[in-house]
Amino acid sequence: MAPGSRKDHGCFSVSTASVDAIVLCESAIDALSCHVLHPAFRCLSTSGARPDPAWLTVLLRLGLPIFCGFDADPTGDALAQRLILLHPAVRRLRPPAKDWNDVLRLHLA
Repeated sequence: MAPGSRKDHGCFSVSTASVDAIVLCESAIDALSCHVLHPAFRCLSTSGARPDPAWLTVLLRLGLPIFCGFDADPTGDALAQRLILLHPAVRRLRPPAKDWNDVLRLHLA
């Protein structure tokens, strides 16, 4: 992060022209990995497990399904649950390994 920047005001995003859903990931590498596994999804990094990023309400207004793809660990699960409590339209998409990068590495092995 650059000095003076605010994690809660930005994100890293990867997508194609046609998007079926949005997935919130903890890190940029997880967003990239999730997008390789799910190319029809727009995958965003929240720069850590953040249950209420400032820009989430804008995404919710798009009308696309939004999934919380935070890590499959106690922190990721707890913050995903909190995010879903704050925004009931969001659903959980838990990676089948610790994170999306691990899933991709297992998939390519």
